[in-house]
Amino acid sequence: MARIGIIGSEGRMGRALVEAIANAGEVHAGGIDMGGDPLALAKACDVLVDFSSPKALEANLDAACQAQVPFVVGTTGLEERHHFLIDNAALKVPVLQTGNFSLGVNMLAWLVREAAGRLGDDWDIEVVETHHRMKVDAPSGTALLLGEAAASGRGISLSDHSERGRDGITGARGRGNIGFAALRGGSVAGDHTVHFLTDNERIAFAHHAENRGIFAKGAVRAAGWLIGQKAGRYSMTEVLGL
Repeated sequence: MARIGIIGSEGRMGRALVEAIANAGEVHAGGIDMGGDPLALAKACDVLVDFSSPKALEANLDAACQAQVPFVVGTTGLEERHHFLIDNAALKVPVLQTGNFSLGVNMLAWLVREAAGRLGDDWDIEVVETHHRMKVDAPSGTALLLGEAAASGRGISLSDHSERGRDGITGARGRGNIGFAALRGGSVAGDHTVHFLTDNERIAFAHHAENRGIFAKGAVRAAGWLIGQKAGRYSMTEVLGL
């Protein structure tokens, strides 16, 4: 049985993780929140799962490296510097980071990558996501995951081919760009649709999350898989064997 430590244990995902760990027959090795000691927790577990906040990521990664334990990053709202920190930590311990742990979403990302790679850039790609009113970041980590999948399929950089926050006179849509739209309201756990649109026809790939338990279940599976892996940066693609 894997001893899994939770950073951000009192948040929505933290509470869901406790239940998912028990359902999977693993051991909840403890949890911390703001002000807690990540190093002490790291020394008490086989793998750390972090669903806290971007500002805490550096200290949490340092703790994992000092204790030499695998680290699962579930925190969203990451910026370029956070990915630099993850890359650096992955030189010392196995690190798995994704914008979404749902098995269905990761299969969706694979389908989006395949479609983007086979359809020409005359097919416009738009990622539309809906989340609960309390979500603080946009686009969501999952929307960016799907956008990166589309960009990967086309062999382009998402940062150089992204359109967001259209308002006013924005001009025509750029050929080959990937657009994002974010909706917020109610208690929606997460809905994502990737639209492929060209002249006279459209394709839509969609995923609807009905309960946060699916993300926790996937995170526990990822944590168990990460134990025993070599130092490096991983994603759910490896966990699912895609």
